[in-house]
Amino acid sequence: MNVTIVCIGKLKEKYWRDAVSEYMKRLKGYCAPKIIELKEARLPQSAGTAEEQAVKEAEGREILGKIAPHQFVISLEIQGKKVSSPAFAEKIRGLALDGRSDLVFVIGGSLGLSPAVSQRADWKLSFSDMTFPHQLMRVILLEQVYRAFKIIHNEPYHK
Repeated sequence: MNVTIVCIGKLKEKYWRDAVSEYMKRLKGYCAPKIIELKEARLPQSAGTAEEQAVKEAEGREILGKIAPHQFVISLEIQGKKVSSPAFAEKIRGLALDGRSDLVFVIGGSLGLSPAVSQRADWKLSFSDMTFPHQLMRVILLEQVYRAFKIIHNEPYHK
């Protein structure tokens, strides 16, 4: 299975990079993981709604440019579906059984996702009603994908 994360922004802090590196290493035993980092659009401090929307749309075009038509897209959105870790694992297992083995997870920038990216998503996933920094969300997502593969393979993992 191919698992790609398309995300806005680079990880600047070493502790985020270390955590991502550890989960990427662990995932290689279960899938072909890949991260595509896209440049975060700059927004003036006194930006208005129209400027924020323009940034989201620009980032959205960049994200959509990295997604192939055959890929199953899972967007991370506050308004998405909330599931347990076992249900998430079952979703991934079901996709694989249906021949959908090329997954793309999308993490937007600080302003969220553009409507075009949300519309392209095959499944909208939410980890919480809370908002998380996109750097932290990348680590949380990787941990949950790793946990899902451990569950799928009936392997022990801390609870």
